[in-house]
Amino acid sequence: MKLKYLTAALATALCMTGASASLAQDSAPPAQKVTVATPAPKLIVMIAVDQFSADLFAEYRGRFTGGLARLASGVVFPAGYQAHGATETCPGHSTILTGNHPAHTGIVANHYFDLSAAREDKRIYCAEDEKVAGTSSGGGKYAPSVGHLLVPTLGDLMKARDPKAQVVSVSGKDRSAIMMGGRQADELMWLVPTGLTGYRGTALSPTAQQASTAIAAAIGQARPALALPAECAPHDIAIPLDKGGSVGTGRMARDAGDFRRFMASPEADGAVLATAAALRQVRKMGEGDSTDLLIVGLAATDYVGHSTGTEGSEMCIQMAGLDRELGDFFARLDATGIDYAVALTADHGGHDLPERNRQNAWPDAQRVDKALDPEAIGKAVAEKLGLPQPMIYGDGGDYYLAKTLTAAQRKAALAEILPRLRAHPQIEAVVTREELGAHPISKRAPDTWTLMDKLRASYHPQRSGDFIIALKPRVTPIPESGLGYVATHGSVWDYDRRVPILFWRKGLAAFEQPNAVMTVDIMPTLASLIGLPVDANKIDGRCLDLISGPESSCR
Repeated sequence: MKLKYLTAALATALCMTGASASLAQDSAPPAQKVTVATPAPKLIVMIAVDQFSADLFAEYRGRFTGGLARLASGVVFPAGYQAHGATETCPGHSTILTGNHPAHTGIVANHYFDLSAAREDKRIYCAEDEKVAGTSSGGGKYAPSVGHLLVPTLGDLMKARDPKAQVVSVSGKDRSAIMMGGRQADELMWLVPTGLTGYRGTALSPTAQQASTAIAAAIGQARPALALPAECAPHDIAIPLDKGGSVGTGRMARDAGDFRRFMASPEADGAVLATAAALRQVRKMGEGDSTDLLIVGLAATDYVGHSTGTEGSEMCIQMAGLDRELGDFFARLDATGIDYAVALTADHGGHDLPERNRQNAWPDAQRVDKALDPEAIGKAVAEKLGLPQPMIYGDGGDYYLAKTLTAAQRKAALAEILPRLRAHPQIEAVVTREELGAHPISKRAPDTWTLMDKLRASYHPQRSGDFIIALKPRVTPIPESGLGYVATHGSVWDYDRRVPILFWRKGLAAFEQPNAVMTVDIMPTLASLIGLPVDANKIDGRCLDLISGPESSCR
């Protein structure tokens, strides 16, 4: 079966590879449900859709007719939470199959700083091994690694129980594949301009290599503009950008070899899903005695969101394509007769570019003041106090003071910096590492969390900054918009925290639970579904009961 956005070459190549409630409050009464031992599914499919916010799910839910419609007919938590404050790709993916907040996974951001690192580049990518000689944190210059993830994944626990269990992770991004795949995956790969790749020194399997060759050929071909569905016409309004050009009327046409535009389209998701289906088929996942785990990371929604925003014609086309691609993927699984269960969520949410927000009834939407750049702040304070430069390192919300400062200099610097930042009209709060270290990780429902609760769930004493800045709502941390990067995420606000959490299995009775649950609840829920014991003292999440009625799926 050919997925719509795959080229004929890619579809042919892949055919050749095989055959034709929130956490309980202290005052809540104990549960009165009876645990039942249902047969474990033979295959777990974990799907993460990058930047698929609860807002997008709600906006397009009534239009879904394919794979997302199927999932929306299962067990639906429409307002789940990436509960923590650092709502970026790497931290979010680290929560999904570990059951832990970033405070425990150690993945506090996409990038953080280790000022004691031996190499000159002190900026650390979340999924790299900075000890590899000749590498740096820049794109394409690092050595991908799972080394910074401090806790096991569901796949790691499955392999520990039964080494015959198969774990395969395929994604559009390396950090997605790595953070969900863990240390014991049998195959782990992601998209690159040359097709697919995995860890350095690890050869792709013959099936993955065939898929890689076909994907590379697809990237190398120009793509004409996609048709604009009639329901997307209201989104078809051009939004001028600061650096020239506009977004909002794109049809996803691209030149041959344009990898970024390939990624910002349903074509990328189709390539990942087709590869995952081919690997499942060749490896006969779900056909043995053990339960297997197939992990799929879909990145196109995130690329579209960053490049063009969340409310333009481009995102409308992407939502229709994602729904269609998932539908075709599930149809291929259905044809096997395998008993499989699916979970789908997102690594974070996202919000639209401020220029369109201002047109659409939110006049206060802003871009961040350039004066809040860490380098600019550090230079201004160092010059005023006569301190050595560079004084501050930062990438996002975490700011690190240079190790060259004496204790007295650090104290003087903070005494100057903190009041200055707290007085800035775009800043909601500035919190020090000492304040976060003294604050407990919240056990309450995530929709009731304070700003300190959110930031604490992202704080790790060895990796987080000396102080953390939280911007006010609807302040986009991109000072100027330009083609390719107009909107982002990463804030403590619910538009970045809320994501759908969906479960589906043939025969599973549907229900919807609007109360707040968390992505850290997914791992213990799936573990219970397959009868895999999990030490509740070593995770932050809890099992979600997927059975409507007096029985419970939580063992």
